[in-house]
Amino acid sequence: MSLILGGALTSLSLTIAAGIIGFMVAFLLALLRFKKVPVLDRIAAGYIDFIRNTPLIVQLFFIAFGLPMLFGYVWPFWCHALLALTINFSGYFAEILRSGFASTQKGQLEAAAALNLRNKTVFGSIIFPQTLIKMFPSLSSQFIFLFLTTGVISEIGVEDLTHAGLYIDSRTFRSFEVFIILTALYVAIAIFMKASLHFVFSRTLGKRVA
Repeated sequence: MSLILGGALTSLSLTIAAGIIGFMVAFLLALLRFKKVPVLDRIAAGYIDFIRNTPLIVQLFFIAFGLPMLFGYVWPFWCHALLALTINFSGYFAEILRSGFASTQKGQLEAAAALNLRNKTVFGSIIFPQTLIKMFPSLSSQFIFLFLTTGVISEIGVEDLTHAGLYIDSRTFRSFEVFIILTALYVAIAIFMKASLHFVFSRTLGKRVA
Protein backbone atom coordinates (compact mmCIF):
# COMPACT_ATOMS: atom_id res chain seq x y z
CA MET A 1 0.00 0.00 0.00
CA SER A 2 2.86 2.39 0.79
CA LEU A 3 4.23 1.86 -2.72
CA ILE A 4 0.87 2.76 -4.26
CA LEU A 5 0.43 5.85 -2.06
CA GLY A 6 3.99 6.97 -2.73
CA GLY A 7 3.55 6.45 -6.45
CA ALA A 8 0.27 8.36 -6.50
CA LEU A 9 1.89 11.23 -4.59
CA THR A 10 4.77 11.34 -7.07
CA SER A 11 2.37 11.39 -10.03
CA LEU A 12 0.25 14.15 -8.50
CA SER A 13 3.28 16.22 -7.47
CA LEU A 14 4.77 16.09 -10.95
CA THR A 15 1.38 16.87 -12.47
CA ILE A 16 0.90 19.97 -10.34
CA ALA A 17 4.47 21.20 -10.83
CA ALA A 18 4.49 20.57 -14.58
CA GLY A 19 1.01 22.06 -14.90
CA ILE A 20 1.94 25.30 -13.15
CA ILE A 21 5.29 25.78 -14.87
CA GLY A 22 3.89 24.63 -18.20
CA PHE A 23 1.04 27.11 -17.93
CA MET A 24 3.45 29.99 -17.32
CA VAL A 25 5.56 28.99 -20.32
CA ALA A 26 2.41 28.55 -22.39
CA PHE A 27 1.15 32.00 -21.39
CA LEU A 28 4.36 33.58 -22.69
CA LEU A 29 4.22 31.57 -25.94
CA ALA A 30 0.56 32.39 -26.52
CA LEU A 31 1.18 36.07 -25.82
CA LEU A 32 4.03 36.19 -28.34
CA ARG A 33 1.78 34.64 -30.96
CA PHE A 34 -1.23 36.80 -30.14
CA LYS A 35 0.77 40.04 -30.15
CA LYS A 36 2.61 38.89 -33.30
CA VAL A 37 5.98 39.97 -31.92
CA PRO A 38 8.40 40.00 -34.89
CA VAL A 39 10.59 36.88 -35.14
CA LEU A 40 9.62 35.70 -31.64
CA ASP A 41 6.09 34.80 -32.76
CA ARG A 42 7.53 32.51 -35.46
CA ILE A 43 9.87 30.91 -32.94
CA ALA A 44 6.94 30.35 -30.59
CA ALA A 45 4.84 28.88 -33.41
CA GLY A 46 7.69 26.56 -34.41
CA TYR A 47 8.14 25.42 -30.81
CA ILE A 48 4.43 24.70 -30.42
CA ASP A 49 4.21 22.80 -33.71
CA PHE A 50 7.32 20.76 -32.94
CA ILE A 51 6.15 19.80 -29.46
CA ARG A 52 2.63 18.90 -30.59
CA ASN A 53 3.88 16.77 -33.47
CA THR A 54 6.39 14.61 -31.61
CA PRO A 55 5.52 11.83 -29.12
CA LEU A 56 5.96 12.58 -25.44
CA ILE A 57 7.95 9.40 -24.88
CA VAL A 58 10.47 10.43 -27.56
CA GLN A 59 10.86 13.83 -25.89
CA LEU A 60 11.21 12.10 -22.51
CA PHE A 61 13.94 9.73 -23.71
CA PHE A 62 15.82 12.55 -25.44
CA ILE A 63 15.77 14.68 -22.29
CA ALA A 64 16.56 11.78 -19.93
CA PHE A 65 19.24 10.02 -22.01
CA GLY A 66 20.19 12.12 -25.04
CA LEU A 67 20.93 15.48 -23.41
CA PRO A 68 23.00 14.01 -20.53
CA MET A 69 25.17 12.19 -23.08
CA LEU A 70 25.68 15.40 -25.06
CA PHE A 71 26.40 17.70 -22.13
CA GLY A 72 27.68 15.29 -19.49
CA TYR A 73 25.38 16.26 -16.62
CA VAL A 74 23.54 13.97 -14.21
CA TRP A 75 20.09 14.81 -12.87
CA PRO A 76 17.63 12.70 -10.87
CA PHE A 77 15.13 11.04 -13.20
CA TRP A 78 12.23 12.95 -11.67
CA CYS A 79 13.89 16.18 -12.87
CA HIS A 80 14.01 14.81 -16.41
CA ALA A 81 10.37 13.77 -16.09
CA LEU A 82 9.33 17.21 -14.83
CA LEU A 83 11.18 18.95 -17.67
CA ALA A 84 9.70 16.66 -20.33
CA LEU A 85 6.15 16.99 -19.02
CA THR A 86 6.49 20.77 -18.71
CA ILE A 87 7.85 21.20 -22.23
CA ASN A 88 5.29 18.86 -23.77
CA PHE A 89 2.20 20.28 -22.17
CA SER A 90 3.28 23.91 -22.51
CA GLY A 91 2.81 23.42 -26.25
CA TYR A 92 -0.77 22.23 -25.80
CA PHE A 93 -1.62 24.83 -23.16
CA ALA A 94 -0.19 27.56 -25.41
CA GLU A 95 -2.43 26.70 -28.33
CA ILE A 96 -5.51 26.66 -26.09
CA LEU A 97 -4.63 30.09 -24.67
CA ARG A 98 -3.81 31.54 -28.10
CA SER A 99 -7.17 30.51 -29.49
CA GLY A 100 -8.83 32.00 -26.42
CA PHE A 101 -7.02 35.31 -26.83
CA ALA A 102 -7.95 35.43 -30.52
CA SER A 103 -11.64 34.78 -29.80
CA THR A 104 -12.14 38.05 -27.90
CA GLN A 105 -15.04 39.95 -29.45
CA LYS A 106 -13.92 42.76 -31.72
CA GLY A 107 -16.59 45.09 -30.35
CA GLN A 108 -15.11 44.91 -26.86
CA LEU A 109 -11.66 45.81 -28.15
CA GLU A 110 -13.09 48.72 -30.13
CA ALA A 111 -14.91 49.98 -27.03
CA ALA A 112 -11.69 49.75 -25.02
CA ALA A 113 -9.85 51.69 -27.71
CA ALA A 114 -12.57 54.35 -27.69
CA LEU A 115 -12.04 54.75 -23.94
CA ASN A 116 -8.27 55.10 -24.50
CA LEU A 117 -7.51 52.16 -22.23
CA ARG A 118 -3.89 51.07 -22.20
CA ASN A 119 -2.94 47.75 -23.79
CA LYS A 120 -1.99 46.27 -20.41
CA THR A 121 -5.37 47.22 -18.99
CA VAL A 122 -7.24 45.79 -21.98
CA PHE A 123 -5.34 42.52 -21.78
CA GLY A 124 -5.50 42.18 -18.00
CA SER A 125 -9.13 43.24 -17.58
CA ILE A 126 -10.80 41.98 -20.75
CA ILE A 127 -8.82 39.51 -22.86
CA PHE A 128 -7.13 37.32 -20.24
CA PRO A 129 -10.08 36.90 -17.82
CA GLN A 130 -12.45 36.06 -20.68
CA THR A 131 -9.94 33.59 -22.09
CA LEU A 132 -9.71 31.77 -18.76
CA ILE A 133 -13.49 31.58 -18.50
CA LYS A 134 -14.03 30.37 -22.06
CA MET A 135 -11.09 28.00 -22.19
CA PHE A 136 -11.26 26.64 -18.63
CA PRO A 137 -12.95 23.38 -19.71
CA SER A 138 -10.20 22.76 -22.28
CA LEU A 139 -7.42 23.75 -19.88
CA SER A 140 -8.79 21.58 -17.07
CA SER A 141 -9.21 18.60 -19.42
CA GLN A 142 -5.62 19.05 -20.57
CA PHE A 143 -4.47 19.22 -16.96
CA ILE A 144 -6.23 15.95 -16.15
CA PHE A 145 -4.73 14.42 -19.29
CA LEU A 146 -1.34 15.56 -18.02
CA PHE A 147 -1.89 13.46 -14.89
CA LEU A 148 -2.92 10.43 -16.93
CA THR A 149 0.13 10.85 -19.15
CA THR A 150 2.53 10.67 -16.21
CA GLY A 151 2.38 6.90 -16.56
CA VAL A 152 5.06 7.07 -19.28
CA ILE A 153 7.67 8.43 -16.86
CA SER A 154 7.94 4.97 -15.32
CA GLU A 155 9.90 4.10 -18.49
CA ILE A 156 12.88 6.08 -17.19
CA GLY A 157 12.65 4.74 -13.65
CA VAL A 158 10.56 7.38 -11.90
CA GLU A 159 8.63 5.69 -9.10
CA ASP A 160 5.18 6.95 -10.04
CA LEU A 161 1.83 5.18 -9.77
CA THR A 162 2.41 3.05 -12.87
CA HIS A 163 5.90 2.13 -11.69
CA ALA A 164 4.44 0.99 -8.35
CA GLY A 165 1.91 -1.21 -10.16
CA LEU A 166 4.60 -2.75 -12.37
CA TYR A 167 6.79 -3.45 -9.34
CA ILE A 168 3.96 -5.15 -7.44
CA ASP A 169 3.09 -7.17 -10.53
CA SER A 170 6.70 -8.36 -10.87
CA ARG A 171 6.61 -9.61 -7.28
CA THR A 172 3.13 -11.14 -7.14
CA PHE A 173 2.54 -12.23 -10.77
CA ARG A 174 -1.10 -11.20 -10.39
CA SER A 175 -1.28 -8.88 -13.36
CA PHE A 176 -5.07 -8.82 -13.71
CA GLU A 177 -5.76 -7.75 -10.13
CA VAL A 178 -2.88 -5.27 -10.05
CA PHE A 179 -3.88 -3.44 -13.21
CA ILE A 180 -7.58 -3.45 -12.36
CA ILE A 181 -6.70 -1.67 -9.11
CA LEU A 182 -4.29 0.63 -10.95
CA THR A 183 -6.95 1.56 -13.49
CA ALA A 184 -9.49 2.22 -10.74
CA LEU A 185 -7.02 4.48 -8.95
CA TYR A 186 -6.31 6.52 -12.09
CA VAL A 187 -10.05 6.90 -12.71
CA ALA A 188 -10.75 7.87 -9.09
CA ILE A 189 -7.96 10.45 -9.00
CA ALA A 190 -9.02 11.89 -12.37
CA ILE A 191 -12.62 12.24 -11.14
CA PHE A 192 -11.39 13.90 -7.95
CA MET A 193 -9.25 16.32 -9.97
CA LYS A 194 -12.19 17.16 -12.24
CA ALA A 195 -14.44 17.86 -9.24
CA SER A 196 -11.74 19.96 -7.57
CA LEU A 197 -11.16 22.04 -10.70
CA HIS A 198 -14.89 22.56 -11.11
CA PHE A 199 -15.12 23.70 -7.48
CA VAL A 200 -12.26 26.18 -7.99
CA PHE A 201 -13.90 27.49 -11.16
CA SER A 202 -17.29 27.96 -9.49
CA ARG A 203 -15.70 29.87 -6.58
CA THR A 204 -13.51 32.12 -8.74
CA LEU A 205 -14.05 32.52 -12.47
CA GLY A 206 -17.61 31.21 -12.30
CA LYS A 207 -18.68 34.26 -10.30
CA ARG A 208 -17.73 36.50 -13.22
CA VAL A 209 -20.00 34.48 -15.50
CA ALA A 210 -22.88 34.76 -13.06
